[in-house]
Amino acid sequence: METLIMVAQLILGLSILVGLHELGHLLTAKMFGMRVEKFSIGFPPKIFGFKWGETEYSIGAVPLGGFVKISGMVDESMDTEQLSSEPQPWEFRSKPAWQRLIVMLGGIIVNVITGVLIFVVLVYQRGETYFSRDQVVENGIVAYDIAKGIGFQTGDKVLDINGQPYVSLSDLSSGEALLSSGGFYTVERNGETIQIEIPRGFINSFSNEESMGNFLSIRFPFTVGEVSKDGAAAKVGLQAGDKIVAVNGQPIQYFDELQGALAATKGKEAAILIEREGQKLEKMTPVSAEGTIGIQANSLLEPVVRKYSIGESISKGTAKAFGVVIVNAKALGKMFTGEVSAKNVSGPIGMAKIYGSKWDWVKFWSITGLISMILAFMNLLPIPALDGGHVMFLLYEMISGQAPSDKFLENAQKVGMVLLLALMVFAIGNDILKLFTGA
Repeated sequence: METLIMVAQLILGLSILVGLHELGHLLTAKMFGMRVEKFSIGFPPKIFGFKWGETEYSIGAVPLGGFVKISGMVDESMDTEQLSSEPQPWEFRSKPAWQRLIVMLGGIIVNVITGVLIFVVLVYQRGETYFSRDQVVENGIVAYDIAKGIGFQTGDKVLDINGQPYVSLSDLSSGEALLSSGGFYTVERNGETIQIEIPRGFINSFSNEESMGNFLSIRFPFTVGEVSKDGAAAKVGLQAGDKIVAVNGQPIQYFDELQGALAATKGKEAAILIEREGQKLEKMTPVSAEGTIGIQANSLLEPVVRKYSIGESISKGTAKAFGVVIVNAKALGKMFTGEVSAKNVSGPIGMAKIYGSKWDWVKFWSITGLISMILAFMNLLPIPALDGGHVMFLLYEMISGQAPSDKFLENAQKVGMVLLLALMVFAIGNDILKLFTGA
């Protein structure tokens, strides 16, 4: 069932984005009087379709893309038979270069508008919930394996990133921070200020969603939350609301300190000093072999909740959307230099895993908005067979006054298709490798 939910979210998300992308091409083509022969969400074989006017609309069985077939255009269908005849007024090739350019940019523009709208609506409806820099500086961080690997220690108070103040805890693991060249964190540790360098290629440590949870988190004071009925804590009388102040004489303020103290007492009894209604009580509590006593923590640290007006949401949402493009452009550039591993390239399996195994509409639209911006960016790359390839040739025609020959465009399209198929095979191969290695 979890797999079905992941696949269903991926198909729905891609169908929405591909449909809107191709609709952008269709509408701009029809706006300039071009004949659109086919509009398809998904690739053949066709599972459903109908004809309305001059256009056949269909849904394909392979939900990994889509296409619009415009008369007189060299595209991925490689249908060049009509190009041997004289250009007709309704054909793509007979229109001015500036009109053809708008048609090729139509899908990209719609994807950008879609991504921006999604982020704006999410910001307006949900606002932002985060732990602030002030809270991080006050309480410090818990350093996990990835953070320890570059020099962080639990209790460190992160002051800034690359010499600049940050807003929230999530900024510490943002793409902008991890991709910075010569980047560093400024940290206060035991009253001293030190710098922790962000190593070259550090972003490769974050190859999946689970690895983000292996970086760092904020320390938080706590009280006892839910107590497991069958756990050791319930048997010795711990109650929800109790405040644990010491374990075996070791003072406890933060939950990670409790976890560390219990881990040091695995399989033994621990003297747990609690505070309840102004009284202090000591409970001799058995600790499991896993270092637990059967309680959940109730955090006393409340995150910051910010709400935004419509105007603020438009500004904030737009910045978030284009921030995705900037980070991906940086990552692509660093991939060519070898700083970012090509193993980070994901195919449909990786995308489905990003959506997750639970249907959460907020997460669904967040991921869909992110993918919309990435699709816009990737489609703008100057690769034949992508919209960006057509844009590149059209700009050449507009600047030089001479259009590339149909034969050249046909061959360029073939080269582009081979490159895209190779990239797809590589991405799916990465997905399969990660499934077997657990990376």
